[in-house]
Amino acid sequence: MAHDDHRHHQHEHHDHHHHHDHSDIDWNEMAPLLEAQAELFTPMYEHAMAWLAKRQTEPGLIVDAGSGPGVVACLLADAFPGARVVAVDGSEPLLERARARAERLGVADRFGTLAGELPDVLDDLDYPVDLLWVSRTLHHLGDQRAALAAFADRLAHGGTLALQEGGLPSRFLPRDIGFGRPGLQERLDALEAQRFAAMRDDLPGSVAETEDWPALLTAAGLRPTGTRTFLLDLPAPTTDRARAFVAATLTRTREGLADHLDADDRATLDRLLDPDDKASVHHRPDLFVLAAQTVYTAVRTQ
Repeated sequence: MAHDDHRHHQHEHHDHHHHHDHSDIDWNEMAPLLEAQAELFTPMYEHAMAWLAKRQTEPGLIVDAGSGPGVVACLLADAFPGARVVAVDGSEPLLERARARAERLGVADRFGTLAGELPDVLDDLDYPVDLLWVSRTLHHLGDQRAALAAFADRLAHGGTLALQEGGLPSRFLPRDIGFGRPGLQERLDALEAQRFAAMRDDLPGSVAETEDWPALLTAAGLRPTGTRTFLLDLPAPTTDRARAFVAATLTRTREGLADHLDADDRATLDRLLDPDDKASVHHRPDLFVLAAQTVYTAVRTQ
């Protein structure tokens, strides 16, 4: 089990777009948004966990590495009712939220937290891990190959590493939204990709890798067992919760890419984010959320 009251620091992973280095983020301030995002994506996570559950025996210890406020860790506890779940993150305020969520959902008796820097903090676990869930966390670690090897070392014999990386950029709007140049989201994606590359380059000990995840899992001494992409499909007209997620996501994009946007796209985003504009994401009937995220599994056989 984990020592539930360690106090160290790591980042959070529940950005459904790629974003810049998180070292300057106030996690207390970000926590409600992170929770809202993960809750919105719950159907996708549930499908992924049902897929995992069919592929292995009931795990004794599950670790969510880069758990943030614990939404997914609690879903893991629900999907695997015989398991103990440990949420691992570097932000103690987020782990406090994770513990409170576990209490509310009635799983606190088999739920623990561990605070610290990945991957080293996993050395503080008392037992090997039967299922290690690593979702959109690995790409924030400079040496991904070394991190995967460290994750593999913490697995029990027969244990599974479930790595969520890649997929497709989320889509919210039609190509032509009736103002501005068509293709706004594609242009934003291209800028986000550049920003993501810069974030990776700036990480301590950053090593460039071909993102062939099964090959990297094999190099870590694991046997790849499957790859599957899971879809979140919230069609138009969508819910208020989805609208809030889109508005928050595009607001962060607008702030993060401000210096790289041309005047036309900046004006288009400003109009999309204006609650008083009927053509904004707060009101338009054609708003949707479509996301695809990929999970790779591999087993420790030695």
